[in-house]
Amino acid sequence: MAGTHRRPHAIMIPYPYQGHINPFVYLAMKLASHGFTITFLNTQSVHYRISRAQLRANGTDIFTKARESGLDIRYATVSDGFPLSFDRSLNHDQFVEGLLHVFSAHVDELVADLCKSDPHLQNRKDMIDYIPGVEAIKPTDLMSYLQAADTGTVVHRVIYRAFEDIKKADIIICNTVQELESQTLSALRKKQPTYAIGPIVSSFTSQSVSTSLWCESDCTQWLNSKPDGSVLYVSFGSHAHTTSRQDIWEIANGLLASGVNFLWVVRPDIVSPDESDFLPTGFVNAMKGKGLIIQWCSQIKVISHRAIGGFLSHCGWNSVLESIWCGIPLICFPLFTDQFTNRKLVVNDWRIGINLCDRETITREEVAEKIRYLMSRKSSEELRSAVMNVRRTLKKALPSDGSSERNFSLFIEEIKVQMKKECGASVEIPDQSANHVWVPNGVNLCQQAI
Repeated sequence: MAGTHRRPHAIMIPYPYQGHINPFVYLAMKLASHGFTITFLNTQSVHYRISRAQLRANGTDIFTKARESGLDIRYATVSDGFPLSFDRSLNHDQFVEGLLHVFSAHVDELVADLCKSDPHLQNRKDMIDYIPGVEAIKPTDLMSYLQAADTGTVVHRVIYRAFEDIKKADIIICNTVQELESQTLSALRKKQPTYAIGPIVSSFTSQSVSTSLWCESDCTQWLNSKPDGSVLYVSFGSHAHTTSRQDIWEIANGLLASGVNFLWVVRPDIVSPDESDFLPTGFVNAMKGKGLIIQWCSQIKVISHRAIGGFLSHCGWNSVLESIWCGIPLICFPLFTDQFTNRKLVVNDWRIGINLCDRETITREEVAEKIRYLMSRKSSEELRSAVMNVRRTLKKALPSDGSSERNFSLFIEEIKVQMKKECGASVEIPDQSANHVWVPNGVNLCQQAI
């Protein structure tokens, strides 16, 4: 910290009784005299009583003179959840209950506001090494909603509500494989019954069901005309939007500059629902013979074709699993939610893909360079070998003696136990030759165990 001339900043929150406030005030003064920045937090009730007892003028607080002497002590008050007229001594238990819930929530809000107002805290790059079951991880590898400074959006409210709701679940099932994320799954199981039953891909059941929301293009004839492993498949999923038309332009020009054959899924709303004309002028003519643009396709069918040699992906979890299943290495271009964490798994942990960029600025030169690297013979062989190792792990999990099938059976047994507790009688769930996956109400499905 000395190198950047930054002060240590301590937030001090005394328990709202006289015997706790006094030593906290003295400690705050001592720390401030040694170069600390202090934010001292009192309840509004304590502040009111001190001001009334000492006949303080409006706009002053207990540290006004300390600040005048040069000490950096900031003062803030928050509600403890009760009106000033509430007798906290007479209603001690009710008061303490309020401290546990209402007061602590107000403190969290104030600390969050302090963090948002400090650019240094917003851009911290130190490793996070205290999440149970998760190895040390950089903040930029966390889900996007954990990186965002603005946590008041509707997306955040939905996600945080889900975080709270899942704590009440009787059972959690995860679309992953025990052997791939054993530490994380073990940590989850210490909290709630958790079963890894993945990969949930087309082979998970013996019957196929058409679920596409768009008309699918048949690319088979075009792919058949290309050499083995020569085509880069490009898709950013069914929901994600790139940030701008400029991103699309750089990706498009990078594809052309790479000289590689490509099949690009371009949804009409990929930039925004209101913007459909977003490809560079002349791009469609320039790509003839090398590229094919479609609005949608059966992804698993396309990437299992012999001509596909790589996948430029947003790193949606389904896309990652399908790419592994088909033995295809990835170029990672995460856009939001868990895709940043998925990229870490792909690039750093399993080493089955490479990173496109760090999402600050996309350039056509970098796009072309990464595509050439992925599709070159030597690097492609190395990455394909790594993908095949992970693929074998997925494959081993699915037979009757595999971890996912065992976990699926345990999950069904757990359902029977839970239903017996509620119904008071034994429960029979007919086994229809594993053709169907039955998920009762009240069971939470976790897309990924991280």
